[in-house]
Amino acid sequence: MKLRTILSVSSALCLGAVALPAQETDQLQQLQRQLRQLQETFEKTIQQQRQQIEALQKQIDALQPRAPGAAPAATPPAPPTAVPAASSTPAAPPVPKPPWSPAAPIQVLGGQRAYLNLSFDALFAAGGSTADDLDQLQFGGHDPNQRGFTVQNLETVFEGKVDPYFRGQASLVGHTDASGDFHFEAEEAYAETLALPQGLQLKAGQFLTEFGRMNPTHPHTWNFADAPLVTARFLGPEGLRNPGARLSWLTPTPFYSELFLAVQDSQGETAYSFRGGGGHSHEEEGHELFFGRERVERDTETLGDLLFAPRYAVSFDLSDSQTLLLGTSAAFGPNNSGEDTCTQIYGVDLFWKWKPADHHGGFPFVSWQTEALLRCYQADAYSNDANGNGILDPDEEDVFGDGSVRNLAGETLADWGLYSEVACGFRKGWVAALRGDYVTPQKLGQYELDYGPDLDRATRWRIAPNLTWYPSEFSKIRLQYNYDYRDHLGPDHSVWLQLEFLLGSHAAHKF
Repeated sequence: MKLRTILSVSSALCLGAVALPAQETDQLQQLQRQLRQLQETFEKTIQQQRQQIEALQKQIDALQPRAPGAAPAATPPAPPTAVPAASSTPAAPPVPKPPWSPAAPIQVLGGQRAYLNLSFDALFAAGGSTADDLDQLQFGGHDPNQRGFTVQNLETVFEGKVDPYFRGQASLVGHTDASGDFHFEAEEAYAETLALPQGLQLKAGQFLTEFGRMNPTHPHTWNFADAPLVTARFLGPEGLRNPGARLSWLTPTPFYSELFLAVQDSQGETAYSFRGGGGHSHEEEGHELFFGRERVERDTETLGDLLFAPRYAVSFDLSDSQTLLLGTSAAFGPNNSGEDTCTQIYGVDLFWKWKPADHHGGFPFVSWQTEALLRCYQADAYSNDANGNGILDPDEEDVFGDGSVRNLAGETLADWGLYSEVACGFRKGWVAALRGDYVTPQKLGQYELDYGPDLDRATRWRIAPNLTWYPSEFSKIRLQYNYDYRDHLGPDHSVWLQLEFLLGSHAAHKF
């Protein structure tokens, strides 16, 4: 009997040695340590996100319905509880996955550890205008810019959480220009943090600069078929965006209050008033002119050659039915007028919305949005007479194409402008809106007094009423009329019919 017992115990010990070698024991301990670390990080993240959710929820509720083209904002879920420690009890059976609905994200990659949401938004326009230079009348890169049909914006968005620390988003965009050529590009591709302490968040990659209200948004969220004149002229046809990094701080106040600081590259066509591609191009001579001067190529050598864009935004609930958001923005960086010239752009913005407590699906509502911008462009002294003899010699390039010698003194060119728009959702699915635009130079530049007006700075204004019908949250049809007046060119009339449809659940946009 004792011998049988001894043999049984020996066999059990041998099997235990095979099943649980020392290597697996060490691996188990390592996994348990990793789990504890993830639990601690997860709990800290939940605490930080709960504070941000409480600060923003009132703003989201007050500003429904959704921005045009975006899926309706859902009430944020309650923060999940911490992950329980590993135990020997069997795991609970998985919760059955709910059936898919049109408002649900299209998950390309599934599973419990990683996912990728995919959405596609298409924006088209048809119409015409009395303007002969429609590409200059409709200056925005995603404006309706040709008679007949325009592909304004085909946007594919990839979005999802990378891990407990980052989320990522990329927007691939295509559109046609005034000549009918199709352009395709990666408009945005960035990652932003989820777990920084004290209300901090870091974004890095290529992104639209958070300047004012219009620049950080995509065309399908606009209340009108085209961009405001002042943002297109000062920030460029494609908006202000470039590779870089942005740090934001959600301040610990009882109301929404957030500070931003972006540092980005200052060159390229998406840095129009800086080291960008602004101005008219004289293709026959191969020169580009901006404010009467030939562009100077500058390299990025120091921090001073980068673009800095601070912003502050604050919001208050005026009542149970009214919300007010105020913001101020700036952008500082070098320009290509000279070796040490710079550009400064300042902006203030206001957004107010009324929506009654007994609204149905976000209707009725009234909203008012306004932005005012000031641009100060430091233009360097310029001459196309290299040897200074007052004659354009054969070895000196005829930059202006007329054989003339031009000598320009250095000057600072100041321009300002604003737009103001009112939207009224008078019944469910129907929104009427009106926008006024105005942009003008503070005074004419010396080069204009010497050589004639510059249409890149000429005073112009626009009145644009429209009517939009949303058959559902995934589509819209908009009819818009534009009355434009440009100094030296006179009035023009344009009519545009816009169509949008959305597939999948588009990533939420900031209020």
